[in-house]
Amino acid sequence: MKTASIFVVLCLMSLNALCQSKIDTLLQKKIIFMFRKDQKWRIESEKLINGKKSAYNEAAINRNMAKTDSLNMGEAKSIIAKYGFPGYDLVGEGYSNDFWAIVQHCDDDVKFQQYVLVLLSEQVNSHNASAENFALLQDRVLIGTGKKQLFGTQVRYNPKTKTAKPLPTQDSANVDKRRKSVGLSPLNEYLKLFDRN
Repeated sequence: MKTASIFVVLCLMSLNALCQSKIDTLLQKKIIFMFRKDQKWRIESEKLINGKKSAYNEAAINRNMAKTDSLNMGEAKSIIAKYGFPGYDLVGEGYSNDFWAIVQHCDDDVKFQQYVLVLLSEQVNSHNASAENFALLQDRVLIGTGKKQLFGTQVRYNPKTKTAKPLPTQDSANVDKRRKSVGLSPLNEYLKLFDRN
C-alpha cells in the first residue's frame, strides 16, 4: 500500500515538473529586461507630471522613451515571429502581461499592434492571456487607426483640471457593459486612476 502511495506521489511530481518545464525561462528574462527599460522612462515622466524631481529633463525622458520603445518593438517583433503571443503557459501570467505592455507602446507601428491583437485574441479565447489587456490593446489600435474606441481605456489628461477624459468612444451609453464583459471596472472608476487632485 505504501509503495502504491509513493508511486502516485512520484507520478504527480513528475506531471507537475513536466507542466512547469513548458515555461521558457530565457524568454521570461528577455521580457523582464525589456519591460524594465520600458517602465524606467515612464516612471521618470510620471515624476515630472507629479511635480517630483527627476535626474532627467522632459526632453531627455521623451528622447530615451522613444529610443527604448523602438528597440523594444524590434525585440517584440522577433518574439512574435518565433513564439506568437507569449501566453500564460509559455511565460506565466506576469510576464505575459509585461509583454502586452511593451506591445501597447509600439504606437509607431499600428499594423504590428493589429497583428498582435489577432494573436492575443486567440490566447484570450483559450484562457491563456488577459481579456482586459486585449480590450486595452483593441482601443489603442482603434484610436491609432483614427476610429472610436470600444472600452474607453484611451484617455487624454488635462493638466489644468488634473483630470482625464476618454478619447472618442463608440456607443458611450453602453461602454460600462462592454467593460464589464472583459473584466474592466466601470469607466468612472477607471478615470479616477488618472486624477491628480
